[in-house]
Amino acid sequence: MVTGMTLSYADEVADLVLLHARAQGMTPARAGAIIAAGGRLGDDGPGSWSVAWTSAGDAALAEGDPLGACRRYNLARFPYPDTEGQRAAAAKCVAAFDQWRAGQPGIERRNLRVLGETVPVWASGLDTTARKPLLLIMGGIVSVKEQWAQFLVAARRLGMAVVVAEMPGVGENPLRYQPDSHLMLADLADAVAELTPYEGVHTVAFSFGGTMALHWAARDPRVRSVLTVGAPVREFFTDSDWWETVPETTKRTLAHVTGLPRAALPDALAGFALTDEELARVDIPVGYVVSGRDEIVPAADSALLAAALPRFSRVEFDDVHGSPAHLTDTKLWIIRSLLSRRPGKGVPTAVLGAALRLRAARRALSPARKAR
Repeated sequence: MVTGMTLSYADEVADLVLLHARAQGMTPARAGAIIAAGGRLGDDGPGSWSVAWTSAGDAALAEGDPLGACRRYNLARFPYPDTEGQRAAAAKCVAAFDQWRAGQPGIERRNLRVLGETVPVWASGLDTTARKPLLLIMGGIVSVKEQWAQFLVAARRLGMAVVVAEMPGVGENPLRYQPDSHLMLADLADAVAELTPYEGVHTVAFSFGGTMALHWAARDPRVRSVLTVGAPVREFFTDSDWWETVPETTKRTLAHVTGLPRAALPDALAGFALTDEELARVDIPVGYVVSGRDEIVPAADSALLAAALPRFSRVEFDDVHGSPAHLTDTKLWIIRSLLSRRPGKGVPTAVLGAALRLRAARRALSPARKAR
């Protein structure tokens, strides 16, 4: 990993992919070898990013590991499809996931009509008779829906219907990310209601997806809780000095999902910020994972939520944006938080809480061990 200097765009992407690969269970050595074989972005020739990662996905698929193939195809199109090869990899990512989920009971693909467009989602636990809570999962501007397989598998244990969607402009979502993109979530919830009865919506939304969820929660009483990891709130969108420090990967990807020219982004971003009036209307539990070394979202954003929201809680990890090195801790925190919203889940919630405390204690001890 390149540190301590201003990174080129290619180095930024490589650093991010090393972290994302680790979060998906790939060893740094394996991910590093693939990056070394194809560190060039912007084309699909020999030695290019798309070719190296797509070849790795093809190999995993040939070995009978469609989910592993899906993860490698996802990294081939990362952070967004910019070449024909990356677009082909994105399609292979969806197809490999579809092959994997065929062996998983109850996981289905649904094409929902949302704001006049067809928006594909993955779903599980849909029931035409029982009225269960709806869990809506959504990643950020670089995260496709195929990354969240574990939530689909966990639907039965959580006692929820689960729908996994993508932000506008990400993956198969044809919409554009706009200041009023929260309307997509409201319309999506309407579309799901036509498939299955549910009682309230709990959202787990990452990064800019969390921004959308908070905007939606300020307007829709169906939203019962929001859990987010590194959601921009206001300062990210309005602080021009902070914008200058934001990684190039984020700037390019925002231009892609909004459809705006790079030069137009600084002036347009203010419209995405949450206002005091909106925050005053969010009177539901909101949980937030803070990354202590977040290079994208300023600390002022989580501090604003802490000051403005009456039912706000947070957990902080010494990590970069999204806390990819603390994925297990984040998953435990999310599941514990979701179970705490469900009646009769006291024992599992207590066990998960104990596991989180144990992992925190181990992290606190590890610097002392290294110093010996």
